[in-house]
Parts: sequence; structure tokens; C-alpha cells
Amino acid sequence: MNTPPTATGLPLEGVRVIEFTHMVMGPTCGMILADLGAEVIKVEPPGGDKTRQLPGLGIGFFRSFNRNKKSVVLDIQTPEGLATAVELIGQCDVMLENFRPGLMAQLGLDHATLSAHYPRLIYVSHKGFLPGPYEHRTALDEVVQMMGGLSYMTGPEGRPLRAGTSVNDIMGGMFGAIGVLAALRERERTGRGQEIQSALFENCAFLSAQHVQQFLMTGEPAPPMPSRVSAWSVYDVFTLAEGTQLFIGAVSDKQFQTLCRVIDRPDLATDPALATNAQRVAVRPALLRQLGETMAHRRIDELSAQLEAAGLPYAPITRPDQLVDDPHLLASGGLAPMEAEDGSQTQVVLLPLLMGGRRPGVRQALAKIGEHTDEVLAGLNAR
Repeated sequence: MNTPPTATGLPLEGVRVIEFTHMVMGPTCGMILADLGAEVIKVEPPGGDKTRQLPGLGIGFFRSFNRNKKSVVLDIQTPEGLATAVELIGQCDVMLENFRPGLMAQLGLDHATLSAHYPRLIYVSHKGFLPGPYEHRTALDEVVQMMGGLSYMTGPEGRPLRAGTSVNDIMGGMFGAIGVLAALRERERTGRGQEIQSALFENCAFLSAQHVQQFLMTGEPAPPMPSRVSAWSVYDVFTLAEGTQLFIGAVSDKQFQTLCRVIDRPDLATDPALATNAQRVAVRPALLRQLGETMAHRRIDELSAQLEAAGLPYAPITRPDQLVDDPHLLASGGLAPMEAEDGSQTQVVLLPLLMGGRRPGVRQALAKIGEHTDEVLAGLNAR
């Protein structure tokens, strides 16, 4: 018998997931399902998932994307470990994996093999590419950002620049989770599971879709974002006193009038050559210079308060570390305490949604390597 699920009151309570994943993409999928109430069993090799020990910009990967999971250590490269894994998969509703193409088939852990024994199994592969000419290539988030149009659009002309986070890995995991939710619903009707594939390259192409459509509609390639022709005259970053920076947007004629009042520039507000957004866009560089000169001596706290009171869009340029003290993120419950695997306390960013007025949160400490091996495998022995 399976261990009865812990009552959570969350939508995926009673769904059991087993994941063979590492790095970001697969773990993100598992974390989303875990946050929504599924029992997620993370299978780690002896010594643990190497993502736990990544340095540099990878140091936060494991803690960010593996909460609310159980950890079981199995050596699936041995006959005993592999047999145990297969038996455990048979007790699960969903299996996740994100290893290189062909590895799971070599082990007999591919969808075709497993579904013959477990037809209700929902099997999710997180890959670099969906089936096609590129499917055997090795992919990374940065690789597909370069080949999927994102880096070209992000950097200045001639200087492609990757986005500042693992956008395709994280979104690829999210689309894997969306596929799981749909497959669970379909299984209610058919009684059968299915294979789901989510891929980095196709995810990046989806992110670039608006620029693809712009080309198809106009016949002109979209310029990189730093070179774009803005649809709005005031939609830029301004440097204020002491070198601080503030993004300000005034995207309507009314908002432009309001901005001119806030910064005390009635001459711009009453200039007939600046009466409409189209007129302002035509002289945008000169207008931005004038606005910039006016705001260069304004203090960011004072101007921000005035923009807030006036209802104008604005934003300080915030580093990720400053989000730890962001008053809105804290008040909305977007940061939650979590006990880390070494017993220390940390904070994690939660899923960006409310369900029934609550944020799906942290339900348990981050699992130590193999912490739940005995508990989970005891369920196999009790059958």
C-alpha cells in the first residue's frame, strides 16, 4: 500500500510524482507540482544531486527549485537500484526527467518501455529540443537564447546578450507542469497516461513570438530592444541626483500632461508641437534630453512619491538582492522562510499566484540527501 498522502488542502493532494532531474528545468516542474500539493519524490544518485554543490551563479539553484520534495537515493546504474526505481515508478502518477537524449532509453526508463507496464503513467521529458533536426544537440539556456532570437532582441545592435536569469529553463519547467495538469484531466476521461515533452528551444521561440509576428506583418525584422522605435515618447530610464536611476512611462497624452505638472515643466505641456503621442515620438530624443535635464537634480525618493501620488508608471532599478527587503513582496507573502538542508534558515520566492486567497507555500524543510529513502522504500516492502 502507498503511504497515505499528508492532508494539505491543496489541489494536487493525492497525486504522486517521481522525478529524475537536476539543474533547473526539471526541478522547476517538480517544485510547481509540489507547491500545489503533490507528493514529489526526488531520486538522487549516491552522493546527491550535483546541483547541490554548484558554485557561482548556480549556487542558489537547488534551494530555489527543490522545496516541498522528498529525497530518495538510488543508484539506477546498478540492477538493484534500477529495479527499485521501476517499482517505485509504478506507484506514481507522474514521472519527470531532464537527462540527455537517449539516457533513459538505455536504462529502460523511457516512456515506451514504462507505459507498457504502467499505462496510467504520465511521463514528462524536459529537453533542449522537440523532435526534429536539432533534437540530438546538447542545449543550455544560453544556447537557445542565442538561437531562439532572445539574445539578439535583448542586447544592443551587434552585441547579443542573454537574459539575466534562466528564463527558458524556468518556463520550460512551467510548461511541463501545465502539461501534467492537462494530462491528469485527460486521464480522468481515458484512464491512460501519456508522454509530455517540453523543450528549451521551442520555449524560447514562444518568447520571441511577438517579434516573429511583427516581421510576418510588416516584412521588416524587429530591431533589438535597445534600438527599437518606441511606441511611446516617454518610456525610458532617467538619471537623477546622486546617480540614481528611475524608469518612467507616460504612455498617453493625459499622462504626459501629468508628468509635466509633476516635474514643473508647463512649457512642455502647452507646446502645440508636443500635443499628441505621435508628435512626441517624432522628436523623442530631443524631448528625452529636456526631461532628463529637468530631472537630473531631483531626488529619487521625492520624485517617486510624486509619481506615485499622480498615478504615473515608474520603477527604481532594483538588484535581485534588494528584493529581500521589498515591502510589497514581503506584504504579499511572496518571500517565505525555509529551513535549508544544513539546518540554517533561508528565504525563498514563492509561486507568483494566489489560490483561494492564499499563496502555495513551504510545507517542509529542504530535504537532506536521501532523507526519505527509508520512508518511501518501506511503502514498496509493505506491498
